[in-house]
Amino acid sequence: MKIDILTLFPDMFTGVFNQSILKKAQERNIVSYHVHNFRDFSKDKHQKVDDYPYGGGAGMVLTPQPIFDAVQHLTSNKNNKTRIILMCPQGETYTQKKAEELAKEDHLIFICGHYEGYDERIREHLVTDELSIGDYVLTGGELASMVIIDSVVRLLPGVLGNEESARLDSYSSGLLEHPHYTRPADYKGMKVPEVLLSGNHKKIEEWRAKEALRRTFIRRPDLLKGRILSEQEKKWLEEFQKGE
Repeated sequence: MKIDILTLFPDMFTGVFNQSILKKAQERNIVSYHVHNFRDFSKDKHQKVDDYPYGGGAGMVLTPQPIFDAVQHLTSNKNNKTRIILMCPQGETYTQKKAEELAKEDHLIFICGHYEGYDERIREHLVTDELSIGDYVLTGGELASMVIIDSVVRLLPGVLGNEESARLDSYSSGLLEHPHYTRPADYKGMKVPEVLLSGNHKKIEEWRAKEALRRTFIRRPDLLKGRILSEQEKKWLEEFQKGE
């Protein structure tokens, strides 16, 4: 996968792409990151990329020319379909399902804005996706794009040491992930559930499925709306509702 980022602050990405999983993924040639200052594409003699909004109002608006030219430059030799992602608090709320969708692509371009917003023509005629990581406003799209890139790259084959890790993540199954325990089995009187020490893999899987459902019921009941439940899951939910 190739990932291009258009930003006015390229140095923000240096530390992120040179640490941990994101760094290892690039070293293994699974993904490549390319950060571009879209000010370099401005045709203004002062390299301006923003201007006052028509109709008046506070703040500055990013002009279309540098963004359009930058995207054209990055896609001019591409035969494959590129996803052009606008980071915007008005965008679709980002989810694990979206991460899984983007992880199937070959080329992603992230547009990270600043100031008051984007010229609407960028939104209407250039991008394929508008994404938001939550109902709040950041100073720019850089941090949000880092979150999305991290969540996508870890899903690429060969990135994680154990492919099961991504499959069992919270939200991948539609439920929150079950609790985890490790050694020691007894820490200051706080004990690991006996079933996890039993060696009975069938019972362990059943316990994990039940506890994933319990955790979702307690913490994110909204995730259960519209979910098709098995007969066993229905019985477990009845237990949870009774406080059992």
